[in-house]
Amino acid sequence: MRRREFMTVLAGAAAAWPLAARAQQPERMRRIGMLLPYSADDAEDQRRRVVFQESLKQLGWIVGRNIQIEYRWFGGEPERARVLAKELVELRPDVIVAGTTPGLAAAAQATGAIPIVFIAVSDPVGQGFVAGLARPGGNATGFTFFEFPAAGKLIEGLKEIAPGLTRVALPFNPDTRSNISFLPVLEAIAPSLSLKLVKEPVRNADDIEKAIAEIAREPRSGIVFLPDPFTIFHRELIVGLTTRHRLPAVYPLRPFATSGGLMAYGVDVTDLYRRAPAYVDRILKGTKPADLPVQQPTKFELVINLKTAKTLGLTVPPTLLATADEVIE
Repeated sequence: MRRREFMTVLAGAAAAWPLAARAQQPERMRRIGMLLPYSADDAEDQRRRVVFQESLKQLGWIVGRNIQIEYRWFGGEPERARVLAKELVELRPDVIVAGTTPGLAAAAQATGAIPIVFIAVSDPVGQGFVAGLARPGGNATGFTFFEFPAAGKLIEGLKEIAPGLTRVALPFNPDTRSNISFLPVLEAIAPSLSLKLVKEPVRNADDIEKAIAEIAREPRSGIVFLPDPFTIFHRELIVGLTTRHRLPAVYPLRPFATSGGLMAYGVDVTDLYRRAPAYVDRILKGTKPADLPVQQPTKFELVINLKTAKTLGLTVPPTLLATADEVIE
C-alpha cells in the first residue's frame, strides 16, 4: 500500500475511534428524588410507584439503566418531610418529585435550584408555591389536587347519604397548611345544610382515637375528613374507628371506601402519578419548570360502600348511586 493511501486509511480509522468509543459508553445515569407522603409498605403508595415507573419506561427512562430513583417517605408528618427533603437535596438529584402540600413545602424550603415536580397539591398559587398556573416561575411546577371549593361536595354528600345528621365533625391536622384554607369553605356551607361544624385538631394517632370517641358521644353526628396526607396515612385506623362507633363519614380518596369507609369523593391520584413522568422527562431533557404550566386533575372518583351503608342503617339515594363511579357491595 502506498504511503499516502495508508495515511488516509489511518486518518479515517482515527476519526472513527471517538465515535465507536461513544457508542460503547453507557448512558448517563440521571437521578430522581421522590418525597412521598405515606410509607414504603403502603399498598396505595406501591401502586402509584409502579404506575410512575411504567410511565417513565414508556418515555425511555428505565430504572437501573439510565435513571436512579431515591425514595423518601414522611408518613404524613410535615416536620419529617423537611428533614427528608434536605437529605434528598444533599444527593444532588436532577429533579425532585414531591407528593402533597407538606412534601412540596419541604422541598421548596430545601432548594431553590433543583427542579421540583409536585403531585396532588391544592391551590399552589394561593399557597405561594408558584406565581401562576400558566407560568409558574421559579423551580417548581406540577399537578394540582383538591381545590378548596370542592370540599363543599364532601359535606353535601354526607348530608345526602345521612339526612338526619345535625352535627358534623372535622378532624384535621393544623400543621398541614392547606387544611387551614379548607376551613372557610366548610364553615360557610355547614349552616346552609342545617349542620353544626365542630373542628377537631389532631396531630397523632392518639388524638384521632380521642377525637372520634368524643364525636361519637353526641347523637346525630357525622365526620368529614379532608384530603390531608396525615389522615390518609392513618386511614386504616380512621375507618376502623368510625365503623366501631357507627359514625357516618365521608372521605377524600378512594382507598378509604375500599378499606370499609362509607363514601369517598376526590381526585384520582394514581392518574396524577401516571401523568407526572411527562414533566420529569421534559425537565431531564432541558426544559425549565418555569416554562411548564401547572396542570389540574382531569379524573375524579365517587365511591360508595353499600355494605357499610347497610351496617349503619343508611339507605343510599338512587340519584347518588347513579352518579357513583364505583359501588362496593
